[in-house]
Amino acid sequence: MNKQQNDKNSKSVKKKGADDVIMNEFIRSSELRLIGEEGEQLGILSKNEALSLAETKGLDLVVISPDATPPVAKIMDYSKHKYQLEKKKKEAKKKQKIIEVKEIKFSPNIAENDIAYKVKHGREFLEQGKHLKLRVFLRGREKGNPQAGVAVLKSVWEQLKDMANLEQDAKLEGSYINMYVTPLKK
Repeated sequence: MNKQQNDKNSKSVKKKGADDVIMNEFIRSSELRLIGEEGEQLGILSKNEALSLAETKGLDLVVISPDATPPVAKIMDYSKHKYQLEKKKKEAKKKQKIIEVKEIKFSPNIAENDIAYKVKHGREFLEQGKHLKLRVFLRGREKGNPQAGVAVLKSVWEQLKDMANLEQDAKLEGSYINMYVTPLKK
């Protein structure tokens, strides 16, 4: 029973708060360089004075720079600060452009009209701003002659080159010959 209480006490001492932020009673340093909630310098105060000042304002005492001598702490509403950071992350994520990659598969002995049909779809994808991964799957004895698959991809590239960039030329990877194509920048 006594050991369990010790374990609980040691865990609560080690816990710093969310995201390993040292705040309030978890601050170990006896002296702190204190910054007010508006960013004004309040000088070097003892930990207890800084905590009581933060408590009177109903805010948290958060260590900003623990490696400084003495450590720098700021009086702030930590939950509000954390909310603002999360909001910024979400905003940045919204502005991220997601690249969609479409894959078109061919065989080494595909007919010309089938190539034309698949190239038509590839052109539509490129117009929509999507990237294309063109693949030729080699089976059995076809693996002995990968040049046939490369020839198919070269003929497809000739039909797409007016509206695309060649990112990766035809390359043998396992049982596939891959080519990567991106749309032209507007």
